[in-house]
Amino acid sequence: MANTLEASIDIDATPQDVWAVVSDLKRMGEWSPQCRKMRVLGGVVEEGTKTVNINRKGLLVWPTTSKVVKFQPNKAIAFRILENRTIWSYELEPTAGGTKVTERREAPTGTSKVSQFLVKTVLGGNEDFEVDLVNGMNTTLARIKSAAERT
Repeated sequence: MANTLEASIDIDATPQDVWAVVSDLKRMGEWSPQCRKMRVLGGVVEEGTKTVNINRKGLLVWPTTSKVVKFQPNKAIAFRILENRTIWSYELEPTAGGTKVTERREAPTGTSKVSQFLVKTVLGGNEDFEVDLVNGMNTTLARIKSAAERT
């Protein structure tokens, strides 16, 4: 069973302004150090929307697909990566100074055998890979903060 990973950041912007950034999945490549491109199929992001993603770690490049499984405007968005069964989410919580955003990666049913094998043999092992993912979450959230606070 993969661990639940998360990171949070406070952003000096309204939930609506942060939502405009977070819910624009085609911009994910601007923020995430691993998901370098996310193509939204059909052009509209809502529950059920599917995406095709290009991921990169060092010289390794691999595609994934995902499906939006939660879409609550100004509150939360989540998508399931179909190849490994993980769910990535962003939750927005109003604060006195703006919005707290929490990025989370969960694997409620575990990850696929293929994903486990690749993480173990190609991506540095589970512990190192999870450290990389949390570091990537913090980078992603800092970039989202910068974009939302410019709005």
